[in-house]
Amino acid sequence: MGIVNLMDKKNRFRKQFIVLIVLVLAAFSICSAVVIYVDPFFHYHAPLKGFPYVVDNQLSQNPGMAKNMEYEGCIIGSSMTVNFDTDDFKELLNVNTIKLSYSGAYPKDDYNILSIVFDKDTYARKNGDVKAVFFAMDIPTMTADIKTTKYPLPEYLYDKNYLNDVKYLLNKDVLLQYIMRPMIQGQGSDLSEIYASWWTPDYYNIQWVMHNYDEPEYVEKETAADAFLPQTKENLEVNILPFVENNPDTQFYFFFPPYSILYWHNVMQENTFEATFNQYSYVADRLLEYDNVHLFYFQTMPEILDLNNYADYSHYKPDINRFMVECFKDGSYEIHSSEEMKSELGKMRDMIAAFDFDELINKEW
Repeated sequence: MGIVNLMDKKNRFRKQFIVLIVLVLAAFSICSAVVIYVDPFFHYHAPLKGFPYVVDNQLSQNPGMAKNMEYEGCIIGSSMTVNFDTDDFKELLNVNTIKLSYSGAYPKDDYNILSIVFDKDTYARKNGDVKAVFFAMDIPTMTADIKTTKYPLPEYLYDKNYLNDVKYLLNKDVLLQYIMRPMIQGQGSDLSEIYASWWTPDYYNIQWVMHNYDEPEYVEKETAADAFLPQTKENLEVNILPFVENNPDTQFYFFFPPYSILYWHNVMQENTFEATFNQYSYVADRLLEYDNVHLFYFQTMPEILDLNNYADYSHYKPDINRFMVECFKDGSYEIHSSEEMKSELGKMRDMIAAFDFDELINKEW
């Protein structure tokens, strides 16, 4: 009798265990099905009509947007691009544009996302190709290691191996923060303004900039004038120029962002003045070799002298982003030759020489 009861208990526990396993698998299957259907990171398909998608995660959502959204142009680069409004590109340039910014982007970050943009299986490539790339050329990042990204990437969202997608399909944050929360709140992101900086207009003023400014310590030894060129050359040739060369029908709008005059004070404090100017010259010369490149140098804009246009030494107000799109249309500040670039760099030197940095830095803010 005891043996029979023991067998009954074992059978009952076995059945309960099987039921538990079935329930767990069912829960996992339902969770995965919901994630695949809504697909908040656009990993499998374009956005569902009417769903209030929240787009605030550059690392996780950019690859899916590059792969599955409908666009003719894309915005590439660092936080210097986050305040672009893609409606401006449609209005002024008649280009349906998507923002694929990475704050602090290194050249490898640009390479990773452009590899998806120009992959033959993306929606854009299958439907008319990519007409234009608007690319912020941040000179300070061009000395980064060619294989290094600014932040670790969720590789499972960048590769084509669906077996590792379990990290996406069974992700609590994906389910709660990017599906359930927007469903409850009923409000998603405006895709034309995604990733925009948190600064309100009140933060764009000289008092805020200088109050938060951390002046670099002065470096006694001057950096050699050609010190930055080898790494800059390697980044261009590995991470950027192959896309220009392999896509001659795509127009590339490279631009040097209009950092404030305070940026140049940092350069002088770090004693990399000539090395930095040589970087600008070298990059411009290489880019101007290509017929499908339009190069813009915005650093001689008079606006850079007024720190009321900035929230820190480099980040400018959205009005300047709008102005740059207008320049892409009418050609203002466009560089057509090495001689023009030398002329603009000469103007930049004059602006730096004429600016009273001592008064700015020593004033009580």
